[in-house]
Amino acid sequence: MKYLLSPLTVLLLFLYQTTAVQAQSMSKSYKTVYVERVIQAPAERVWQAMVGDYGQIAKFAPSIYASDYQNGSLRGTEGAERKCYFNEKQTQWSHERIAALDNDAMTMKNMIVDAAKFPLDLDNSYAMYRVRDNGDGTSTASYEFNYRTSPGFMSGLVKGSFKKQLNETLIGLDHYLRTGEEVNGFSGNWEAVKKDYKARGAYQGDFERG
Repeated sequence: MKYLLSPLTVLLLFLYQTTAVQAQSMSKSYKTVYVERVIQAPAERVWQAMVGDYGQIAKFAPSIYASDYQNGSLRGTEGAERKCYFNEKQTQWSHERIAALDNDAMTMKNMIVDAAKFPLDLDNSYAMYRVRDNGDGTSTASYEFNYRTSPGFMSGLVKGSFKKQLNETLIGLDHYLRTGEEVNGFSGNWEAVKKDYKARGAYQGDFERG
């Protein structure tokens, strides 16, 4: 006995197969970069620098030339916004917002809401910030960046660059909290700082995945 599919059933099967293929394609282009580092400072101090002083990330990020709060934000609370500039002319930038925040657990979700000269799919790019108290006067800080690019094939190509940038931001954070010396695109001291960490075998993140 033969069974004939109705036009509606055929259409539904077609839509299901198309959606499945698209989902697989999106999954393949979705990337995660994770870097963590032991910071020579108490967890509360690290959390304050990373999140409490949200708009002042340029104090310790070697790849950032300047940063400032946006839309009336004054400190790192949920909904706070900042803009980060990645070149001297300020033509390459990202506009970011704290989407979720748990000060007790020291976790924060940072959304990229707009960007210039970055090949990012802004609907699917965000970072998780975390700080863990090590119980010995040090803490472990981490960045987890989840992203897709537009066009999608670039996701793998830029992964190494993103990992390097996040690792060096954590180095800058450690140096800033240990010495009080700022590190950014204008400070002129990053090469010396990087050379010092490499000489001590401390350049690579303590743990990286993704």
